[in-house]
Amino acid sequence: MSQQLNGSESPVRRQASNAISEDTILDAATRLMSTIGIRRTTMADVARSADVSRATLYRRYPNVESLAAQITTREFTRIAAQAPVTDEPATRRTMIITLVHLVREARAHPLLQRIVELDPEFLMPYLLHRTGRTSRSQLEMIETMIGRGQSSGQIRDGDPHRIATTVLQMAWSFALTGPVFADPDNDHELDDELSDLLERYLRP
Repeated sequence: MSQQLNGSESPVRRQASNAISEDTILDAATRLMSTIGIRRTTMADVARSADVSRATLYRRYPNVESLAAQITTREFTRIAAQAPVTDEPATRRTMIITLVHLVREARAHPLLQRIVELDPEFLMPYLLHRTGRTSRSQLEMIETMIGRGQSSGQIRDGDPHRIATTVLQMAWSFALTGPVFADPDNDHELDDELSDLLERYLRP
């Protein structure tokens, strides 16, 4: 303290809080959580890694859990944006390809792997008690695809919301518990089985 007061050591200078992008903070938090897990990550860790003050961080996020929720939503959005594009709009095949891609990428994502390994309790409320922002976004996306597929005659009749809910339950099962039962050296078998299951469930 005395050194700083005497001017022999310059104080740490950080960017102005309004100049720090959301992605800078989320990227730093994602790196930490994908390495040491959510429970071991602190707001001080994130602030240090993102080179922002803790005050700035707390103004945007009240706690680590809110950061983790925002990160999972962002990562799902990124995975969805990278889904393979086909020349067959609103078809059952297009929907299945997209869903299998989402499940495969989620299953292999370092953050989800670390959560399952170190912090499974983070997922429990969303699996057993309530839907989170990410699950609602996934459900909305699937329901939209089902509605389009029904309009084109590619997907069986039925309440799109109820069908979407069942499909999402299948997807989460294959993402979270699939690796427990599958041979890790034949991970593609999970994709093949999910594809077959969805085909049988969705076709008219």
